[in-house]
Amino acid sequence: MKRFVDLAEFTREEVLALLELARRLERQPEPRALSGKLLGLLFFNPSLRTLASFQAAMMRLGGQSVVVNPGQGSWQMETRTGVVMDGAAAESTFSAIANLSDKPLVNLESAVNHPCQALADWKTLDDLAIPRAARFVLSWAYHPRALPLAVPAAALHMAALRGMEVVVLRPDGFALPHTLMERARRAAAASGGSVWETSERAEALAGAHVLYVKEWGATDHYGDAALDAQLRAALRGWCVREDWFAATPDCRVMHCLPVRRNSAIADEVLDGARSVVQREAYNRLPVQMAVLHQLLRS
Repeated sequence: MKRFVDLAEFTREEVLALLELARRLERQPEPRALSGKLLGLLFFNPSLRTLASFQAAMMRLGGQSVVVNPGQGSWQMETRTGVVMDGAAAESTFSAIANLSDKPLVNLESAVNHPCQALADWKTLDDLAIPRAARFVLSWAYHPRALPLAVPAAALHMAALRGMEVVVLRPDGFALPHTLMERARRAAAASGGSVWETSERAEALAGAHVLYVKEWGATDHYGDAALDAQLRAALRGWCVREDWFAATPDCRVMHCLPVRRNSAIADEVLDGARSVVQREAYNRLPVQMAVLHQLLRS
């Protein structure tokens, strides 16, 4: 394995093997496996779980890491191509970095993908003994501003590849892009699962084993902040509260974190027995150990 950029690049069997490695390293870390190896971590946005889990994973495997945060102790970076760099950015990145370097590459999170979070979420489902064919509801939740599609896109594909019945619950105007839905449907078909969507909460949650809560921007008006704000202004009721689960008392609640309390998820749910967000956060470490072990061990 030379790249970990998109879970869709792997078969279900390859993902299962990676998860088995994560469980083995969780029980028995190999403190010299990556001795002498150096991991470079480049973050354009603030990070907590991704940064901490990759640094801790490298240390537990005997390697080291270097962190670069452009504009915070280093030069600001321009990521666009074909622009005149007459602003604050002094450095530029290469748009085709994945093709220019022969070194192993990990996608820590992009605009439309977060494979590291998806792998941790899969392990969390396994830890909880959630059946392969269980109903997995990916629900939009309120946030005061538009957020990227990275986590919802990754969670959608992860659950489909696992073979689950995946339901996307979202208000009008916030349907996930057709390309992401079709890719997930193909993965589900190959794994024995299914993918469908609705704006009806009761329909989606009927018989649900898992409610995966995530915020994202208005896909009907992507990039139009004014129209997005107008749409979401009337959707503050999309805050997950305990009364969502009247017909599904055993349903678990997942979220990648960070989460806006009492905006996306109410305290009563986030701090309640059905919440497994801490398990998700913990699982970032063993799955990151597995990814790095596969990529860097020679």
